[in-house]
Amino acid sequence: MVLILEGLALCLWLLIICIAGKANGNERLVVFYEPEVQDRAVELGLTTKEKIRNTSMLVSVLLFLPLMTVVPFLVYKYNGAETFLEAFVQMTVIYLVMGLFDRLFIDAFWVQRTKDWIIPGTEDLMPYIHRKTLILKWAGTLIGFPLLAAVIAWIYTMI
Repeated sequence: MVLILEGLALCLWLLIICIAGKANGNERLVVFYEPEVQDRAVELGLTTKEKIRNTSMLVSVLLFLPLMTVVPFLVYKYNGAETFLEAFVQMTVIYLVMGLFDRLFIDAFWVQRTKDWIIPGTEDLMPYIHRKTLILKWAGTLIGFPLLAAVIAWIYTMI
């Protein structure tokens, strides 16, 4: 049960990043959109390539730093994992909770089924998440997160 709660804490963190990022316009998070939407937002003067690059770096740090530091800290120091297998399983569960939230709530519902992520002037480019991107996101969730958990658990096991 504690693993689910820790995963839900990551979901909340992701949600906060999305809400804060969109607070002054969806174009601020255009980094999450397909390249043609990004290009159109630049053409429309809603953002610049530099702002997109800066936002990409900031969002990467805000999203991935906790995955690489907070989750292992919780697993090893709070949950008491001692072996590779214990740490791998715990981190995988935590990552998958967040990943499934991202795929099912944010991507499938919030982005695809509501009008909340529409950037004016890009409606003709919808759906914002193409099939190929969706497949890659699911692969990242179902394959990438367990691999990340395995690498981190292996590193901690070697230390």
